[in-house]
Amino acid sequence: MEREDDEPVTPAGRFFLQPEMNQVINCVIGMKNPIDVEDLKTAINDSVMLQYPRFSSVLVRNRQGKEYWRRTQVDLAKHVFIREIGSNENDDDETVVNDYLADLAVSSPMNTDKPLWELHVLRARKCFVLRIHHALGDGISLMSLFISSCRKADRPDEMATIPNHSSSSSSILKRDEEIGISERMKWIWRMLLRLVMAAWFSLIYAIEFLLRSLWLKDEKTAITGGSGVELWPRKLATAKFRIDDMKAVKKAVANATINDVLFGVISSGLSRYLELKTSKKSREGLRMSGLAMVNIRKQPGLQELSKLVNSKSGSRWGNQFGYMILPVYYHREVNDPLQYIMRAKAMIDKKKLSLEAHFSYRVGALVMTLLGPKVATYLNYRIVCNTTFTISNVLGPEEEIMVAGNPITYIRVNTAALAHAITMHMVSYAGRADMQILVAKEIIPDPKVLAKCFEDALLEMKDAVATSTKVQEEKVS
Repeated sequence: MEREDDEPVTPAGRFFLQPEMNQVINCVIGMKNPIDVEDLKTAINDSVMLQYPRFSSVLVRNRQGKEYWRRTQVDLAKHVFIREIGSNENDDDETVVNDYLADLAVSSPMNTDKPLWELHVLRARKCFVLRIHHALGDGISLMSLFISSCRKADRPDEMATIPNHSSSSSSILKRDEEIGISERMKWIWRMLLRLVMAAWFSLIYAIEFLLRSLWLKDEKTAITGGSGVELWPRKLATAKFRIDDMKAVKKAVANATINDVLFGVISSGLSRYLELKTSKKSREGLRMSGLAMVNIRKQPGLQELSKLVNSKSGSRWGNQFGYMILPVYYHREVNDPLQYIMRAKAMIDKKKLSLEAHFSYRVGALVMTLLGPKVATYLNYRIVCNTTFTISNVLGPEEEIMVAGNPITYIRVNTAALAHAITMHMVSYAGRADMQILVAKEIIPDPKVLAKCFEDALLEMKDAVATSTKVQEEKVS
């Protein structure tokens, strides 16, 4: 029986509760010092996490099968578990933890008899795994919630800060007031042209998105997944980048962003891996498509928690993201590694100009409402099966933070397995960016080699920038 205080699950939340797309976010937090479990429980109990209704609600279904959130009392004993893993103390911590996370990705769904989150403490490895069902929120809202429970490592009395790189329209208005009439007309024409291009790109990408849900699919490669692959055993490896290296490469390409650099690295790394692992040389220009998750809130980047929870604000809590289909092309030999970033930037600029992410979100919600979760899940599942990989990037804290008085050394995220043979989730933290590479081990048996391909791709780009800068300085002198 439904109760008056039951809250309906959002369309996006219902999507993540379906068996084919059942998604749990596994966030591993590394700690500098040994973990005191009681202190950690106290920090959780006092945090704003339990104050948010979805973390203290169980999932219920009515007779028609529609899902609701129902408030309940949280018993931490049912959520916090101590896991003793890795019998050999000499084993590498990263390998042991990644193996544990890889097993969680395919073998540990969340029990619905309690709120859909858990915390696994791996004391021997000085880390804990925060497991949160994707129905509770997306990466932006969940990262904001976690950071709100932390403090600055060097100033424990201050809350951890959340980066905000939103752009303001006030500077544009001010500039418009200062320019002359002729320049203003040029600006108007540029805006009109931009609107026409936005409409055109939106139409093209919306059609492609619909075709992907029906029959259009990538050509088969050595990293192609497909229907049923989400059930295959997994392996997990970590690619590690320095933010300063990514920024140095970003500056070498006009108006590039960190996401442009990341996707250029992905393009180069996948080409390197295919070159190493494919006995028969792949066709030059072979297209592989990535499914990128894009935050569609009005303010990009991490959000202040108060803005997310406040329904009157432009930034709502929960799953507020759409999809973009981003193509990668295989290239055997590239003289200038920065070409990967230039190609990525040109493509992503068109994607950002379009409304593809908003279209995918709105259409998904509409189909879920009108046709029900089975049809919506089937169409989304087809899109996953017809593309090659998943990629996401969440901005984390720029400074070192701590939880329960214990400094955090790293933050890494992966999700439950999808029908892709490879999924990549990157999180930046305190000058570093770690990308978790989850693979179907029958298709990609050596994810550490793939991680090395990505790391080498960024270093090669960095070296190219340094060489180019040195040549320019020599010419000037």
